[in-house]
Amino acid sequence: MKKFYIIIINLLIGINLYSQNLGEDFCSSSKANSFNRLSKISEITYPGDSNIDVTYYRLNLKVTANPNFLEGKVTIKAKPTVNSLSVFYLDLKNNLIVSKVLSGITNISFVQTVDHKLSITLERTYMKGEEFTVDVYYSGVPTAGTGTISSASFSFYDSGAQKVTIASLSQPYGARDWWPSKDTPADKPDSTEIVITCSSNLYAVSNGNLVAVIDNFNGTKTYWWKTTYPIANYLISIAVSDYLIYQDEYVYNDGRKFPIIHYNYPTRLTDSRKAVLNKTKNMMKFFSDKFGDYPFLKEKYAHAEFSWSGGMEHQTCTSMGGSAMNSESTIAHELAHQWFGDKITCKDWQNIWLNEGFATYLDKLYHEDAYGVSYFKQLMSTVFSNAKRATGTIYVQNINSESEIFSSARSYNKGAAVLHMLRGIVGDSTFFDILRAYSADPLVSYGVATTEDFQAIAESVYGQSLGYFFQEWIYGENEPTYSVGWNKSLVSGDIYDVTINISQAVNNNPAYFTMPVQIKLNTSLGDTVVTLFNNAQNQSFQFQVIGNPQSIVFDPENWILKNNTIITEAEEFYQPLSYSLEQNYPNPFNPKTVIGYQLPVRGNVSLKVFDILGNEVATLVNGQVDAGKHKVDFDASGLNSGVYFYKLLVSDLQG
Repeated sequence: MKKFYIIIINLLIGINLYSQNLGEDFCSSSKANSFNRLSKISEITYPGDSNIDVTYYRLNLKVTANPNFLEGKVTIKAKPTVNSLSVFYLDLKNNLIVSKVLSGITNISFVQTVDHKLSITLERTYMKGEEFTVDVYYSGVPTAGTGTISSASFSFYDSGAQKVTIASLSQPYGARDWWPSKDTPADKPDSTEIVITCSSNLYAVSNGNLVAVIDNFNGTKTYWWKTTYPIANYLISIAVSDYLIYQDEYVYNDGRKFPIIHYNYPTRLTDSRKAVLNKTKNMMKFFSDKFGDYPFLKEKYAHAEFSWSGGMEHQTCTSMGGSAMNSESTIAHELAHQWFGDKITCKDWQNIWLNEGFATYLDKLYHEDAYGVSYFKQLMSTVFSNAKRATGTIYVQNINSESEIFSSARSYNKGAAVLHMLRGIVGDSTFFDILRAYSADPLVSYGVATTEDFQAIAESVYGQSLGYFFQEWIYGENEPTYSVGWNKSLVSGDIYDVTINISQAVNNNPAYFTMPVQIKLNTSLGDTVVTLFNNAQNQSFQFQVIGNPQSIVFDPENWILKNNTIITEAEEFYQPLSYSLEQNYPNPFNPKTVIGYQLPVRGNVSLKVFDILGNEVATLVNGQVDAGKHKVDFDASGLNSGVYFYKLLVSDLQG
């Protein structure tokens, strides 16, 4: 019969603590996630018609609110990717009614299907690479929420206090909700025009440069925008409201310049907002210095307020909702996307981390530059804490689910953690060289990329293979849990032999993580750091140091996304006589503390932390642990101040 041992001690974040033995009747409970947005895109056809390569879009739109209505003529130029093309399709929701399709002045046949395709039969057969042009005329009311912030891709919004806002947010599959296109990020047209007619008391904003504003002398105006850079279809946007414009410009040292324009709801353009918006220029300088010039400097960079919450990195014109235009972090995140997400776009939604992981990390890099390393480390501690909540691979397995694509824990935070770990492996200088080379590489610049493209560029700059790294972190799951033991012996004088034993708990995919790891040894003559390439589940390293080692720190700069690490110190290699769970130190603490325990025999160990209601908040150890004294670091970043309890449960491996 297996024997079980349970010990419970309480710990505290931020206030005084008194020890208490809760006994074995302590029970834990878990709360179900109350917000689970799993919106299936069951009707999607992905990745669009592969038989055409779109080279140009022109959206000529007329929008009204009260009543809500959209009328459009969309011109598409494309080339067949196969020989003898006579039929192709575009993606368009069938609640938008197509009235006619023209090729030149010739009406051509079309069919709107139940699976939201617009199938078009050309007036003749076209050969591979031979460009054709069609005009699609359509109208209707795009799927939208009226009077509320909606998850739909096109919204007519009127709150009463705020005049009408008509806006789009097409990521990932929403372009088809309001205009016909090849709905995939993989096919970028070379240029695009967006012509918007709206009520004359409103202002219409879109991508690129404003070519003209035309007064139609019938209570409407037409705004003609044009972008001459390649653009993914989901980044094409409109935002229409009674904007109050706050404008600045960015000037490079050589005199090149472009406008920075903020389109605000009039009642929200306060001095405090202006102070935050003014920092856009600081961000522009930092990103330009690190990753190359602003990618669209022949046009503009803008923010347009709209009715969703958060931000959306529409090319040259980020749409911002709620308090986003007052958030330095959101502004930095969306601006970073202009390099990574817009200039270089993920080729498919499986690789969305190339957009969101990059923007999340670049936001933190900007804050490191602006506010210092200490603040950056705090931000990354939160990123790591969030990343450890990720399930599954960073590479998105189910692109039919928006919540899978835009998983905050996985695509954003774990993606950012991957870049941070890469920086730790290659070093600062090489890391920024990699990102600059990636931004400028002609194979992906103003185009699309996959993880393999980024890996190839990173390896070219670094000069070594990084296959192990990308394979385990992008296509693997979870993160390593380390146990580290060490010993020392005097050689002569101040020279000591040091043995480090690193073992990892068994993982599924991969079985263990290959990573270079740093060990800081605190010696009688000062600190020294060694880097060990850990590429086995259980591995020993021997080396010499000058000075008597007193203690070690595993991964002292926290480069590795990992679970709490068990460190068995040199003087603690002995057989304890009993089970023991020590009071954590320091206590109280914020945000880190150390928990010690000892085992007289090897056993299956569970060490968990609970809040005062009995809800489990962290698992520090879960697996087999050798006999001896052990210490575990506990990082409580992300938890509220208060009283917490930790419980040690051990089952020995005998009988």
